[in-house]
Amino acid sequence: MSGRPVRTMKTLALPATLLILASMAPVAGQTPASRPGGAPPAKKWPVPHTPWGHPDLQGIWNNGTTTPLERPEDLSGREFLTDQEWAARAKEAATRAETRPSDPVADVGLAYNNEWWDRGVPLKRTSLIVEPTNGRLPPLTAEGKKRVAARDLARRSHGPADSWEDRPLQERCLLYHGVPPFPTGYNNNYQIVQTPEHIAVRYEMMAETRIIPLDGRAHLSHDIPQWMGNARGRWEGDTLVVETTHYSSKATFRFPASNETLRVIERFTRTAADTIDYRFTVDDPTMYMSTWTAVLPMHKAEGPIYEYACHEGNYGMVGVLRGHRADEQAAAVKAKGSAR
Repeated sequence: MSGRPVRTMKTLALPATLLILASMAPVAGQTPASRPGGAPPAKKWPVPHTPWGHPDLQGIWNNGTTTPLERPEDLSGREFLTDQEWAARAKEAATRAETRPSDPVADVGLAYNNEWWDRGVPLKRTSLIVEPTNGRLPPLTAEGKKRVAARDLARRSHGPADSWEDRPLQERCLLYHGVPPFPTGYNNNYQIVQTPEHIAVRYEMMAETRIIPLDGRAHLSHDIPQWMGNARGRWEGDTLVVETTHYSSKATFRFPASNETLRVIERFTRTAADTIDYRFTVDDPTMYMSTWTAVLPMHKAEGPIYEYACHEGNYGMVGVLRGHRADEQAAAVKAKGSAR
């Protein structure tokens, strides 16, 4: 990806993170130890409502965290970290990029120091996945295994690069996050705006905006796929439920998915003045033997949403394609030498 992040408004700066490790006091961008994984508090919080009566989700929110999607093998059978384990992981996340290697090539490979990163801190949970209860993705179907093998083969060969249209949307400065949105190293802010008939979610990363109708209209035809899928929302009590289908074949995800059959059901519930309990269920019968669910709390951010600016003209793409042409020429020379 050739884009460089314009400095984002972080919800948790390095000094504040170190202070947390000393006091363990909750701040914006942190999942408090008293509410592991962003679980709703025991006492129901009075949800604010818009003038037209819908629960109010508006504001700027951040979902940055270093908690992995799947539970690591060394934490098998454990849903939560101890306070000591959490503190160690939070300190590591806060200081990861501050120790620079002496080797200049390795140093350049790190890309940015902590001034650029917005990783957030780990949840008390050991994985974002809460169902299945082992914190792991469900077993793949036979078709799913074939697709994953084909994907891995394409990645090893760096994928096709005959033109810019062969490259991922991220490299083309078109779209970074799909649905559901996962946190990355920076620009993990989202702005939610509501009207009686729609909800808009503005992504800080690459300035994408989701428009979610609430008026009960049907999904678009499967003949009209979209990069972020086709979303339809409804209210179930104080929870916004969004069902997204009809993904473009060009959409990419942080988990194995079949774009043709993928269905994502998201749930947004305001549980405190500074917290949205966000969770999503993936239903993809082509890929998985069962559905799976993950939680990804969103916390109030000061804002504002900053511009994410890819390089003008995306000249990084020129380098990508030039590199592939050089690889092809080197392979041709090698093949010619072997034939002698």
